[in-house]
Amino acid sequence: MNRNAPNILIIQVDQMSALALAAYGHPLVKTPNIDRLAERGNLFENAYCNFPLCVPSRSSTLTGRYAHNILQWDNAIKLPASVPTLAHYLRSVHYHTVPCGKMHFIGPDQIHGFNERITTDIYPSNFAWTPDWIAGERYRPTGINMRAVVDSGICVRNLQIDYDEEVAHSGIQKLHDLV
Repeated sequence: MNRNAPNILIIQVDQMSALALAAYGHPLVKTPNIDRLAERGNLFENAYCNFPLCVPSRSSTLTGRYAHNILQWDNAIKLPASVPTLAHYLRSVHYHTVPCGKMHFIGPDQIHGFNERITTDIYPSNFAWTPDWIAGERYRPTGINMRAVVDSGICVRNLQIDYDEEVAHSGIQKLHDLV
């Protein structure tokens, strides 16, 4: 690892608008930790998501290519292991690269150039997590269907919340370990 190179921390989230952050001028929202990161790092003033779904958007960021150029059309498409990523490049210049959280890597390559992965993904690496959109079919062999959308409401705890808490804890622990 090159100790003289600057540290790089990329935070990529789904469904968050810069307009909802104090660092971008929102007068009511309180985001003290993001504000501190923005003050100490680089704050992108004109960065835009080029695809409205999480996996193609993440793949685009990771590869530096438009989603349509790497054939990433939806959340259930495998990014070929042969496609170079930012992690491959950073490793080649002696950075230690670590993803933490949802990557939704489909297929056998769960690393895509990263040195290590400190959390599992929330979904399996095959297509078993994709919902069944057939009307009237209550369950498929995986038990996953779109009924959850219809039955949604207030939730105190669920798999998504538990996973997010694990990611936050693991990510903070790793940052402490690297310092």
